[in-house]
Amino acid sequence: MADKHNQGFAALLRQPVVPVVTIEEAVKAVPLARALSDGGLPLIEVTLRTDGALAAIRAIASELAGRAVVGAGTVRSPADGERALRAGAAFLVSPGVTPSLIQASRDWPVPFMPGVATASEAMALADLGFIFQKFFPAEQSGGAAALKALAAPLHDIRFCPTGGIRPENASDYLGLANVVCVGGSWLASAQDIGASDFDAIRARAEAASALV
Repeated sequence: MADKHNQGFAALLRQPVVPVVTIEEAVKAVPLARALSDGGLPLIEVTLRTDGALAAIRAIASELAGRAVVGAGTVRSPADGERALRAGAAFLVSPGVTPSLIQASRDWPVPFMPGVATASEAMALADLGFIFQKFFPAEQSGGAAALKALAAPLHDIRFCPTGGIRPENASDYLGLANVVCVGGSWLASAQDIGASDFDAIRARAEAASALV
């Protein structure tokens, strides 16, 4: 059931940090995505936490096609997923998982990454075939030490930890064999987006794209 999701993320996850951005004003979406892409991070997750999120996804998908790949985060229901797909999202990410999301993901044409915070949740998703999982909230759920402890018993699962990750601790996660990337909200702060300081955002993206 989940093979298409695993194959999709295996092809998409080619950068160490996935920017996780919250956009209030859709007019900021394209210059923000351009700055992140120019900095070496073309795969971008827009959270569905604002009224402007869907319009932001739509703008990035249509105006930066071939230059940036935009997906939707904070997908909490099948309806969220459907709205994001209609806006042009190329992937979907959830902070957790529900039976209705799993059911809906069978028909979604783009990769879906469900979220987990415990070994039991990770094992349950692995039983359903989901190899790529979001570990959230990462720092509050034990951080890099927790993922290191899970690496041996859950050796076939790959995580994208998100939540509380900063430049100072990102490499702690990226050095783990079971981590394929981290989600980073530090790249584009609300202050920088509000001030249209896209030079600062591009500089952070350049630094993050060099992390190993």
